[in-house]
Amino acid sequence: MNVLALYRYPVKSMLGEELDAFELDGAGVVGDREFALLDAGDGRVATAKQPRHWRALLQCRSTGSGPAAQVTLPDGRTLPAASAAGPLSELLGRQVVVSGARPDGAVVERPDAEAVLAAGLDAEIDAPLLEIAQGTEGGRFVDHSPVHLISTATLDALGVDALRYRPNIVVATPAGTPAFVENDWLGRTVTIGGVTLVPTLPTPRCVVPTLEHGDTPRAPEALRGPAQRNRVEVEGFGVLPCAGCYARVEVPGTVRRGDAVQVTAS
Repeated sequence: MNVLALYRYPVKSMLGEELDAFELDGAGVVGDREFALLDAGDGRVATAKQPRHWRALLQCRSTGSGPAAQVTLPDGRTLPAASAAGPLSELLGRQVVVSGARPDGAVVERPDAEAVLAAGLDAEIDAPLLEIAQGTEGGRFVDHSPVHLISTATLDALGVDALRYRPNIVVATPAGTPAFVENDWLGRTVTIGGVTLVPTLPTPRCVVPTLEHGDTPRAPEALRGPAQRNRVEVEGFGVLPCAGCYARVEVPGTVRRGDAVQVTAS
């Protein structure tokens, strides 16, 4: 196995950037989910998991990190991420602030994805609050654990582009590798160059993969495939449609496209 592609998403729920290499520290990919929008009214983190309010975020692209992080709006304007709150508020129709540090106990609205598909993106349905980054120290706005991996075996079986599942690392697997092989990586050790990761949870799939991503149209099959083929127990969250896995960083370092990937018993 080897690294096929590497992705970083500087602003949560926006399109990101493909890189040839990136650095991993104990909190994940340096510069990944470094920023997020917070609803100025209730302080909740803006995420397209609640498409009724926030799906237009997937029409924006974020690149860079730190002071150099930028946001490109659908009209082509490119702005420093830290000062983009005004134009983003106009785009979203809701007042937002840009945060570079995750507040303690930060939450998102996460309606049931299958219910959203059934009722429509603008339907008012129950949206439980979910605390993010429960498996990650520091201030980044990741959903759970620091790193998200997915295999080509899973992507090919589902017929879905990697961009919809928003992974950090796409692992190219040999022909004949079964779909959802990531389920078998849990609790084992994944070595990529000098970096060591420990998979922690299967990645639950929300409505985001089904939404428009820039010019890429909607794709309900991106949720229906995992819902039909890979409903698994996610510790602390119940039985959910999953594709890919989350992982914590045990040994940080640099990961490069083409690096060998080994999965061994812990």
